[in-house]
Amino acid sequence: MSQEKIQHTGLILISGIDAPGVTQALFATLEPFAITILDIEQVVIRGRLILTALISLDPAHGSAIEKDLLEKTNKLGLDLAIDFTDESKRDVKSSNLHIVALSQELLPSGVAALATKIAEQGGNIDRIHRTASYPLTAIEFEVTLESNENDLKIIQRELAEIARANGIDIAVEQSGLTRRAKRIVLLDMDSTLIQQEVIDLIGSRYGVGDQVAAITDSAMRGELDFVSSLSARVALLTGADVAILDEVKAEITLTPGARTLIRTLHRLGHKVGVVSGGFLNVIEPLLKELNIDFYRANTLETSDGKLTGKLTGAIIDRAAKADALREFAAKEGVALSQTIAIGDGANDLEMLEIAGLGIAFNAKPAVQAAADSSITSPYLDSVLYLMGITRKEIESVDLES
Repeated sequence: MSQEKIQHTGLILISGIDAPGVTQALFATLEPFAITILDIEQVVIRGRLILTALISLDPAHGSAIEKDLLEKTNKLGLDLAIDFTDESKRDVKSSNLHIVALSQELLPSGVAALATKIAEQGGNIDRIHRTASYPLTAIEFEVTLESNENDLKIIQRELAEIARANGIDIAVEQSGLTRRAKRIVLLDMDSTLIQQEVIDLIGSRYGVGDQVAAITDSAMRGELDFVSSLSARVALLTGADVAILDEVKAEITLTPGARTLIRTLHRLGHKVGVVSGGFLNVIEPLLKELNIDFYRANTLETSDGKLTGKLTGAIIDRAAKADALREFAAKEGVALSQTIAIGDGANDLEMLEIAGLGIAFNAKPAVQAAADSSITSPYLDSVLYLMGITRKEIESVDLES
C-alpha cells in the first residue's frame, strides 16, 4: 500500500498599514530559503493590507524563516502570524460556482443569509472580493459546492429567494473560462431596454390610453393571454394616423445604463439582441442606432396612412421570444448555456427559463420568483456586474469610446 505524501507547510499572515514595497520585502526575506509558494492572496481595504501566503518548506528552516520575517515586519510596522504544520499533499479543488451579489445598501444580515444557505448546501466559500462600489456595491463569492448542471438551476433559485428576501440582486453561474467566453445577451424592449411601454404611448396619443394601459398591466401580471391582450390593445388603435408613430419615437427614453451595457458588451466581443412584443414601426430606428445585432418585434398594419388595428406577420409572444433566443444562439454558434436573457414581464418567462442566466429586470413579483436572477436597481448596466465584469473594466471601455 502506498503511503500518502506529507509536506511541511507554513501559512503566513501579514497585516497593517499598506505601503509600497511590502510584498517585495516579504518575498525577498523568503528568497534565501528552499521553499515553494503554494498559494498567495493580497487585499488592501481603506489603506490596510492583508497579505497571506502558503509555502512548503524544510521543517528545519521553520525557526529561521519565522525569525527573519518577524524582524522584517517589525521594521515595517506590520503584524505577523505564521503557522507551521504537516499536511497531506493533495490536489486543491478549485471553486466551481461563481456568485455575484449586488445591493445599493449591503447589510450584514444579507451576507449572513447567503452564507448560511451555501453552508446548508454543503458549500464552502473560498474567496470573497468586491468588484464595484458605485453606483452599487458588487461582491463576488467563489464557492466550492458538489453540483452538476442539473443542480445549478435549483441552487440559482434557492439563493435567489434568499437574496430577494434581503434586498440583494444575485447571479449564480458555473466558474471557469465559460464566464468569459463569447456570449449573447437578449433583452426585452419595453420597460427593460427603454423606460416606456410603446403601445401605451400610442394609446395615450390616440386618446385610448387608459383602456390600453389597463390591458397592458393585466397582461404583464400574467392574468391575460398575451396574444389575446395584444390583439385587443391593437384593435383600440384602429384609425389612428401613422404620424402618431413618429411622435411616439420622440418620446422613447432608454433605461439608465442601457448604452453603457450595450457598448461594453460589444467591446468585449459579445452580441446583443432585442426581442419585443412592441412594434418595429416605432423601435427599429433606435435599434439600428444602438447597433443591435439581432432583433424581432411585431409590426403594426397600416393602410392609407392609418393604423388598421391589426398586426402583420407572426405575433411575438412568449414562445416566439424563446424561439428567437434559440435562433440567435444558433446563428452565432453559441450554446444556450452561454446566453443571457433579460426581461420584466410574464411574456419573457420562457426565454428567461431556457437561457443560461435569466435576469428579471425591475419585474413583477411572479416574474422575479420564476427567474434565476433579478435586478431591482434602476441601472441596466448592473447586468455587467452579474456577468463578472468589474467597474474598472466598464470605465476602461468608456474611456476608449
